[in-house]
Amino acid sequence: MFIFGYSIIRNFMFDFGDKVERKYSMRREIVFLFLSGLFLGSLTMLNIIGISRVIDLSFTVFDVHVPFKMFVGILPYPMTFLVTDFVSELYGKKRANLLVWTGLFLNIWVFFIMWLGGILPPIPPIIPETGLPPHEFHGRVFFEIRKLTFGAITASMIAYLTAQFVDVHVFHFLKKLTKGKMLWLRNNGSTLTSQMVDSVSVVLVTYYFAHAIPIDPNKEVFEQLMVLILSSYVFKMTAALLDTIPFYIGVKHLSKYLHIDMTYHEDGEKH
Repeated sequence: MFIFGYSIIRNFMFDFGDKVERKYSMRREIVFLFLSGLFLGSLTMLNIIGISRVIDLSFTVFDVHVPFKMFVGILPYPMTFLVTDFVSELYGKKRANLLVWTGLFLNIWVFFIMWLGGILPPIPPIIPETGLPPHEFHGRVFFEIRKLTFGAITASMIAYLTAQFVDVHVFHFLKKLTKGKMLWLRNNGSTLTSQMVDSVSVVLVTYYFAHAIPIDPNKEVFEQLMVLILSSYVFKMTAALLDTIPFYIGVKHLSKYLHIDMTYHEDGEKH
C-alpha cells in the first residue's frame, strides 16, 4: 500500500526538466502551496455560501430592463480558474489535475462535516413543510446553511469537476497548438470555455436534480434559469478578461522568481 501511494505521489512531483538550487526548489513549493490555499479557500467558500443569497444587479438601458441575477457563491469562483491557469502554466498538467482532485475531496469533507453536525445531539424537531427547525430553535441558521449546502453541493461538484478538467485540458491543448506562444489565448480560451460549461451545468443540475433553486411560480422556469446561467457566465467572462493582464504579469515575474524555463514543455521537448 505504501509503495502504491508513493508511486501516485511521485507522479505529481515537479518535473521541469532541470536541476535547480535548493532555494528555487523551496520557492516552487511555497508558491504552489500559496496558490493551492487560494484555490481551496475560494472553493470552500463558494460551496458553503453557494446559493444562500441571490444578488440582483439588474439594470435598464434605453428603457429596456436587463435582468442580471446570480448566486453569491459565484463571486470567488473566477479565482479558482485563474489559479488553475497559473498552476498549469508554471507547474504543468499533472499538478493542475492534482489540485482539481484535491478540491473534490475537500468538498466531500465539507459535506461530511455538514452531515455530522446535523445528526449530533440535540436533534431539533423538524417542520415537514420547511425541512427546518422552528424559528425559536437556537442553531436554526446552521440547518438553513446545511439544507442549502446539501441541495447544491452535488450539483456544484459535478459542474466543478467537468469545468475544471475542461479548463486544464483546453489550456494544454491550446498551449501545444500554439507551441507555447499566445499566452492570452490559452488563458482566456480555456477559462471562457470551462466557465460556460460550469454556468450551464451548475444551474441545470441544481434545479432539476437537487431542487435547490428558488423559482417564482408566476414566471417561466426556462426564462429564470437562462437569466441565472447568462448572468453568471457574463460575470465570469468579464472576470476572465480582466485577469489577462495580471496573469501575464504574474507568469512573467513568477517564472523568473521560480527559475522556470518557460520554453520547456512538460513532455520533455523544447518549444
